[in-house]
Amino acid sequence: MSYGYDYSVAARAASSDRALFIRRTYAHLAGAILAFMGIEALLLNALSIEQQNAIFQMMGGYGWLVVMLAFMGASWLAQTWAQSDSSPAMQYLGLGLYVVAEAVIFLPLLIIAERFVPQAIPTAGILTLAVFGGLTLSVFVTRKDYSPLRPILCVGSLIALGVIVAGVILHFPLGLFFSFAMVALMSGYVLYYTSQVMLHYRTDQHVAAALALFAAVATLFWYILRIVMAFSSRD
Repeated sequence: MSYGYDYSVAARAASSDRALFIRRTYAHLAGAILAFMGIEALLLNALSIEQQNAIFQMMGGYGWLVVMLAFMGASWLAQTWAQSDSSPAMQYLGLGLYVVAEAVIFLPLLIIAERFVPQAIPTAGILTLAVFGGLTLSVFVTRKDYSPLRPILCVGSLIALGVIVAGVILHFPLGLFFSFAMVALMSGYVLYYTSQVMLHYRTDQHVAAALALFAAVATLFWYILRIVMAFSSRD
């Protein structure tokens, strides 16, 4: 196995090895979240109003579709690196690339939120942590294997991607219903990846596991923020 060590999947590993793997996974997840927050804070404070407006203009038309395709490519590359057995450095490079890619794609939404409903950002953050924490706790308490969710999540993701691309091309708003549906989908991913961490990842795959959880948490935050912004704008 990689680096000359015999790594077992978490379910078959010794309790001490499994506990260490889980601690490392969630420590790396926390580090990724803090890095994401730091990058966003730096960008939001560094960009002038003119630069922010230029970003909005770039996102008009098919610009957002180009950004999405670039993000998908970066995500695929980041996950490939993070799951690599070649070296730990490559795994960390993958996680870092994904955090930066998420920060870039989040920037326009956070600019809008900061301008018009700044209270929505911390509110969405608290709600995201509450949902993620509750789902994580339920998996750790029940120790249920959510692997059967994989086909459902894959189909749901393909449908969601199709709707998003259609919305960009045909210029129709996705609306609150879509945001709530995406929150449900991402909640399913949190359940799935948490059970994978407990049962199926190898105990040397803490970086890849942290990236998978971060991807689900970040997307969950995106749609919770959209929901909070929508309700805040009605007040």
